[in-house]
Amino acid sequence: MADPVGASTHMADPVGGETTGTLGADTTGTTRAVPELWVRVRQVRWEATGVVSVEFTSLDGRPLPPWWPGAHVELALPTGIVRQYSLCGSPQDLTSYRIGVLRERAGRGGSEYVHAFLRPGQSVRLRGPVDNFGFRREEAYLFIAGGIGITPVLAMARQAAAWGLPWQLLYGGRTADSMAFLDELRAHRDNVRLYPSDSAGRIPLAHWLERPRPATAVYACGPESLLTAVEEGAAHWAPGSVRLERFRPRPKPNRPDTEPDTDVEVVCARSRRTVVVPAGDSILSALEGAGLPVTGSCREGVCGTCATRVVDGEPEHRDDILTAEDRATGDRMYICVSRARGERLVLDV
Repeated sequence: MADPVGASTHMADPVGGETTGTLGADTTGTTRAVPELWVRVRQVRWEATGVVSVEFTSLDGRPLPPWWPGAHVELALPTGIVRQYSLCGSPQDLTSYRIGVLRERAGRGGSEYVHAFLRPGQSVRLRGPVDNFGFRREEAYLFIAGGIGITPVLAMARQAAAWGLPWQLLYGGRTADSMAFLDELRAHRDNVRLYPSDSAGRIPLAHWLERPRPATAVYACGPESLLTAVEEGAAHWAPGSVRLERFRPRPKPNRPDTEPDTDVEVVCARSRRTVVVPAGDSILSALEGAGLPVTGSCREGVCGTCATRVVDGEPEHRDDILTAEDRATGDRMYICVSRARGERLVLDV
């Protein structure tokens, strides 16, 4: 059992509970309200070297909003830093949410704050859950996780086991000590292959992906090098077989070709406003500047906060969330980075 981290320190409780927040989209493209609420830290504990899990509960004891394996939440830390973390607890237990956080000392400050200062009793603002992963019932699964990428995959593997469906997990990390949630995975040891790189080497993706498996879905999360290797290794699998979640946008050399920016006219159907977005500006920032009800967080096309339904027009997708199949439908877009293949878009704003 992992040891609790730190002692209890209390902050004054904020007034109020859940409110309606930004508009997001689920995996069907349906625009919906994303909850915003204050939560209290119930427990912080070590899960591996450099990794803690944090459990949150509601302030008033009411159940937290429901979620599905693969979903994430966004934390607004007291420093003003906003970060997204995958949920890794049980969707059947809505008395708490759990996230896993890797300490990145050279990062942007979110994980450092969680490790150094977040303690039981503190209250923080939370938005979500949001589901970009699109986990769904299939005949069989191959899960691939690298490092802290185990967090969304853990909940998906647990759900596959509950369904009684065939699944395997390939889990890699720098060392065994740095790989979180190994105690929980021992209950599924026959389904799990561990690859601490210092003793077992990297995940042999060529071996696991060489032969496409009929009716098997691949879900992967981890560092960019792993995800790029999964995409390349499974390129000959059936379309739609592979779904990935990235922590950061792909490097530019790996991005699909995009057209040069031009001015685009954005018609906001619900607000009955039209905004011209100049070349070099994002749709999100232009609509924000016009006082329209949009919200964004990462502004890099990875978190999904700014998901917006497309009413008319053809989006030019530049995000790192949608699959090729999702993009072909053209029914939603992420307006922090994506633009239009034309001069006009009509959005559900």
